[in-house]
Amino acid sequence: TTQAEAVKKEIEVSKEQKESKGISSLFEEYFKQAPSPLRVSTKLSPFGYSLFKRGVSKPLLAQPVAPDYIIGPGDEIQILLWGRLNAQYNLTVGRDGRILIPHIGAFTVAGMRYGEMKAFLTKKIKQIPGTEVIVSLGKLHQIQVFVLGEVKNPGLYNLPAMCTMVDALIAAGGPTGRGSLRRILLKRNNKIISKLDLYNLLLKGDKRGDKRLRHGDIIFVPLAGPLVGVAGNVRRPAIYELKKEKIYLFLQKS
Repeated sequence: TTQAEAVKKEIEVSKEQKESKGISSLFEEYFKQAPSPLRVSTKLSPFGYSLFKRGVSKPLLAQPVAPDYIIGPGDEIQILLWGRLNAQYNLTVGRDGRILIPHIGAFTVAGMRYGEMKAFLTKKIKQIPGTEVIVSLGKLHQIQVFVLGEVKNPGLYNLPAMCTMVDALIAAGGPTGRGSLRRILLKRNNKIISKLDLYNLLLKGDKRGDKRLRHGDIIFVPLAGPLVGVAGNVRRPAIYELKKEKIYLFLQKS
């Protein structure tokens, strides 16, 4: 009996030791896998490129027309007359830039801003005594724009005339991993019209550099500039492209 009790006690002690070792090993394993407060992850992604991950989106076709919109061949001008003359016309601007209003005459409108064109036609038509008029735009013409450089799908794109630089970049799939987000150029007639910095849009919601496009424009995305990785206790750990900022000032933004 005494021998059996001794054997039983040895088994219980061995079991306790195994369980103790098991608990210890589980704790050690957890401690190894748990992130240390002193350990900083260096798995960083480039900042801003996720803007283009959703793929191609179609620009809105029913958006309001801005007063500075440039009238061009293919635009549809809607004219409503009442009073002495009662009529409604949907007139397309021809290749020569003119429209022909029945019983009134032909007028050159291509190259005018939308606001200027409305005032011009209203003044001309109201020369007929007792006639009131409303001038508006229907379908807008298409423009052809080149998107070149470090973009995923470079080439020539047909876009609605109200499109901006960002719309064209989204249509082209966005910059490649080597493409700049901060030095995107808009060229028109061999001149640089605008330099788009997408960080202003992403960090401040500032679209002032996102210019409206015209037929024949070229959007060029160069290689990305100097890069810096920001990790640790910051709001947006990522790889950033530097422009002219001092690094300590850039850290305040991230």
